[in-house]
Amino acid sequence: MNSGLYIGLMSGTSVDGIDAVLVEVQAGQLRLIAAKGCPWPENIREEILTVSQYAPNQLNVAEIARLDGLAADGFADAVLQLLQHACCAADQVVAIGHPGQTVCHQPLARPPYTCQIGNPARLAHATGIPVVAQFRQSDMATGGQGAPLAPALHAAYLRSTQENRVVLNLGGIANITVLPADRKQPLSGFDTGPANALLDAWSWQQRRMPYDENGAWAAQGTVQTDLLAILLADPYFQDPPPKTTGRDYFNLNWLAQRAMMLSKPLSAFQPFDIQATLSELTAVSIAQEISKIPDCARVLGCGGGVLNTNLWRQLQNALPEGIVLESTTEYGLPSQWVEAMCFAWFAWQRWADLPIDLTPFTGAKRSAILGGVFKP
Repeated sequence: MNSGLYIGLMSGTSVDGIDAVLVEVQAGQLRLIAAKGCPWPENIREEILTVSQYAPNQLNVAEIARLDGLAADGFADAVLQLLQHACCAADQVVAIGHPGQTVCHQPLARPPYTCQIGNPARLAHATGIPVVAQFRQSDMATGGQGAPLAPALHAAYLRSTQENRVVLNLGGIANITVLPADRKQPLSGFDTGPANALLDAWSWQQRRMPYDENGAWAAQGTVQTDLLAILLADPYFQDPPPKTTGRDYFNLNWLAQRAMMLSKPLSAFQPFDIQATLSELTAVSIAQEISKIPDCARVLGCGGGVLNTNLWRQLQNALPEGIVLESTTEYGLPSQWVEAMCFAWFAWQRWADLPIDLTPFTGAKRSAILGGVFKP
């Protein structure tokens, strides 16, 4: 059933680079053949970060259209680097699963809308490979919020009949997938709040470093309990699922506005103390949601945040006692590449005209065949 080689791409809200994977799909099973991480050119990364923090009414159509082409070229370069790394010819690949780079996501607007740059037609022509894209728009068309999408893969490959599990994706935004052992119990998945996006943005603003390696800078600081409390008081953390968010909400402007509720500018804090507090915000907001899940035995982490040893330690401390925290790598899905593998899987599903059920995760009204096909 349309078995073969598929490429999956991913560039999340942290905008730290493009993940590209080559995946073999046989009888619905995934096997990672090769993977490549490609940094964004610094000028494009800065432009994406800037645009992603605009309020919706500040977005400039011409600016977005120009970035749409530049981002497509970046994704194409990542594909070509991956093919060279894997010694694989383009004509051996069935299709590319391309989620694009989100710059605006407004699922509660009327009508709801979402914008991803990285023109799929341009990508198809630059690589010579068909591209499957616009997954989020397809989900919104069926009544969903367009995110999170990866829980569909988590449910297919990481569910157990022996224990209740949660899959935690630590990307720019953190999201969880709740996987009950009892097949009669419903699945669910949603965004818990910020993860790498705020940490990386603060690191870049203060140190011109794109990320805080191993969380070492945060580890030098002290959590500011008054700031943490005002951040956690944001209504998003109390909203019930399904819910989704992004950098256009959780950004440095949001951080500054929340801090001013304490009548303190951010400059009143030591920069590494703010980083420590943002890291604790991620851990606590995740743990609060997981604590509501009955009899959760195990949390399986994936995404770039798994490499942040300080954040991982804070998570272990914040989770309810008795819950085991592990990486998805131990269960067959390499943690760093799970999201990119997800979009290779989505491309395979689209190529086979198989519907994907996102109803438990995005609020979609029905299962649907997701994505549009762009041929070179």
